[in-house]
Amino acid sequence: MKNLVSTLVLLFLTLCAFQGMAQRGGQFRALLFTKTDGFHHESINEGVDAVRALAERHFFTVSWQENASIFNDRALENFDVVIFLNTTGDILNDEQQAAFEKFIQSGKGFVGIHSASDTEYEWEWYTKMVGHMFKIHPQIQTAKLKVTARNFPGLETMPDEFLWTDEWYEFQPATIDDLNYIITIDETSYDPNVKWGDNVGQGMGEVHPIAWYHEYDGGRAFYTELGHVPAVYQDPMFLTHLYGGIYWAAKGKGVMK
Repeated sequence: MKNLVSTLVLLFLTLCAFQGMAQRGGQFRALLFTKTDGFHHESINEGVDAVRALAERHFFTVSWQENASIFNDRALENFDVVIFLNTTGDILNDEQQAAFEKFIQSGKGFVGIHSASDTEYEWEWYTKMVGHMFKIHPQIQTAKLKVTARNFPGLETMPDEFLWTDEWYEFQPATIDDLNYIITIDETSYDPNVKWGDNVGQGMGEVHPIAWYHEYDGGRAFYTELGHVPAVYQDPMFLTHLYGGIYWAAKGKGVMK
């Protein structure tokens, strides 16, 4: 009986050890954050499922959180990249913001999806990391997108131009001048005109960015405007694009010179 108990205890400890290894395993570790303090996107659920599927397919670990208390020095040490999926509004307090800044400064990465640019307008460090902040958008419609650079991961199989249906943000001017645009939208292919009271949108002109990346404050930041419509999270081309951004932000690899 004593030997049986010892065997069962050893088996339990071994299983716990393997579980711990699985949780720490993978080529990198991602924190998926979806807290909102404004508009709440229906597509968050589809986005979470999509990132989890990407994690399984590409062998990385992902932890989905909506509680901002995870933004502390000790907890963030467990991650290589933080993904803001359709976050909105003021979601981190001063201490949490300071922890996130240290995270990026330590050489780690950030990924912003869609309304990550509609988040933390008063936090200047964050707005510079994102690169452009949301201004306004017209109704959902189909438009023509253009791939403007081929050196970034996830763009290898995208055609030079393609039609896409989503919610098209018009952005405020760039908050920093080192952004590398990789996808833009052809404003002649859709109607950018919209008015919300005194807030008027007429487009951004010849260069209307949709996705970009840059190195920032010791780390890396990638942003894609795509991701409002729930169905896009089942689109293989979008998922390849998204994983390319996650991979680069987490690992600092994949950009061809």
